[in-house]
Amino acid sequence: MRLRPLDSVRAVEADETRPDPGVVEHRDELPEDVVVAEHRDELPDDLDVAAAVGDYVFPDNSRRRIPGVAHLVLGGTAVVVALAADGSTLVNGGVLLGGVALLLFGGYHLQAGWHVAHDERDALVGATRAVGFPVGHASAQMAWRGLRSRPTWRILLYSNESPPEQRGLVLVDAVDGSVVAQFVEENPEDWSGD
Repeated sequence: MRLRPLDSVRAVEADETRPDPGVVEHRDELPEDVVVAEHRDELPDDLDVAAAVGDYVFPDNSRRRIPGVAHLVLGGTAVVVALAADGSTLVNGGVLLGGVALLLFGGYHLQAGWHVAHDERDALVGATRAVGFPVGHASAQMAWRGLRSRPTWRILLYSNESPPEQRGLVLVDAVDGSVVAQFVEENPEDWSGD
């Protein structure tokens, strides 16, 4: 018997409604002697906040140099292979273009791998001196500025009154510790809770 297309679709749909006898839908249906192995996602040890003891250390930006060197090695290898195998059917101009791109990308990573010499505490001290008022609450955030991705701390500061009367935003260079920019104003936020 030959099925028409519509009949075959109906037959498949009818089969889908029947439960598969080999599939267990709930753990309660498993025999007691069956051990179920569960896979759980977990963070690497250096990113697990629950296991962290002590102060958080912001990763140094100079780690960008590691992939930069890898890109330079791969790019140099691709350029050498492309030039050595010129005219080969296995290597074309795309290998040369890819090698040059990797060399440029690796060079960028090397020059953008600034060493972070001043941590958020140093930046907070410099920001407190810059704003000129006693600081209560403060927050630090790492940002990067410019084409060369120079690391910069963005420090948001509030004065120590309750509620704070002033607030300030200070940009502190993480490489040399200098204050790049600052902005101080009367606190426009309403903290009365009404």
